[in-house]
Amino acid sequence: MDVQAMMQEIGRKAKAASAELAFASAEAKQKALEAAADCIEASVADIIEANVLDMQYGRDKGLSAAMLDRLMLDEPRVIAIASGLRNVAAQDDPVGKVLAEWDMPSGLNIKRVSTPLGVIGVIYESRPNVTADAGGLCLKAGNAAILRGGSESFHSSGAIHACLVAGLKSAGLPEDAIQLVPTRDRAAVSEMLTMTAYIDVIVPRGGKGLVGLVQREARVPVFAHLEGICHVYVDGAADPEKARAIVLNAKCRRTGICGAAETVLIDKAFFAKHAAPFIEDMVAAGVEVRAEGALSTLDGTVKARAEDFGVEYLDKIIAAKLVDGVDEAIKHIGVFGSSHTDAIVTEDDAVAERFFQRVDSAILMRNASTQFADGGEFGMGAEIGIATGKMHARGPVGAAQLTSFKYLVTGDGTIRS
Repeated sequence: MDVQAMMQEIGRKAKAASAELAFASAEAKQKALEAAADCIEASVADIIEANVLDMQYGRDKGLSAAMLDRLMLDEPRVIAIASGLRNVAAQDDPVGKVLAEWDMPSGLNIKRVSTPLGVIGVIYESRPNVTADAGGLCLKAGNAAILRGGSESFHSSGAIHACLVAGLKSAGLPEDAIQLVPTRDRAAVSEMLTMTAYIDVIVPRGGKGLVGLVQREARVPVFAHLEGICHVYVDGAADPEKARAIVLNAKCRRTGICGAAETVLIDKAFFAKHAAPFIEDMVAAGVEVRAEGALSTLDGTVKARAEDFGVEYLDKIIAAKLVDGVDEAIKHIGVFGSSHTDAIVTEDDAVAERFFQRVDSAILMRNASTQFADGGEFGMGAEIGIATGKMHARGPVGAAQLTSFKYLVTGDGTIRS
């Protein structure tokens, strides 16, 4: 297979499709998304059958239990994929919105209006639901999409992509608007990173290795979805029952997602008064707690090493450390965090405000689990990723974040003196 020629052809088709999508009606895009959701619901058995092949491939490849959980599809998860598409379909169209308007003394009227980005390349690992999320969000924002899923999710992504194409057909939109790279060959990724003539932005969604590769080699602009090294800081003024529920959920609800907590920081004042019952809870749930200092004396923990902090485990492992108040917690997060999601548990408004002001992450939470770091939970219907950079998009990237803008300037025979 000539991967370079294949990718160039995919790029040409995407560019042509994006020109049509730029002025596609909101109704047509909504119809395409709803029809794709209908197709997914009607194809549950076929999608699960395809996923069985991927699960076996993942086991043969030696994926961890947490990574296999990211890959696995069952009926509720497939129905949730369809529901995500319906949520995106129901949102206001983000294209053509007047973002600002003003008149100048010269007589000019100026409008800043939202427009599609063009062609978006999405490179992702393991999770087949990203095929629907990314394809649906790109379409909603009037962009063509080139999707390169992980080798593990090859069959599942193909089955889901077929439904996206069926939706496009039913709405009379170009089938090339959402293309799935039809090979596991990693050379396709390298090609995407240099296709400046066809791709306007790349969104990598995966582990540190993938994102690092994209950031190093891409000639196309990148929305970086870096590691989710998420912290939960339990303040001295935390409600112990809230802390117990939040920490356990933040780590254990799903350990293999980017919003899973990877480090818990505990104020010494809280520990002196309440100990750390959430550590006992995590140990009981099968989590390996790598604890520092006095925490390492708790039953079931193991002694932490310096290198255990600042790690995205995506597994039943968490690092734990005592800190002397909110400022030491902020300092630790500044050194070891990844600017993704960090949470504070406290009843003290001033402490919470200090944490919110001084921690520079895309998402900050108070008295809530980091597992809420998700576009769907933010009311975006779905997300294409959590952007940890600061340019253009930051945090959950939904349809609105996949637009740019242009200026529309109107005069009446107006000339410049």
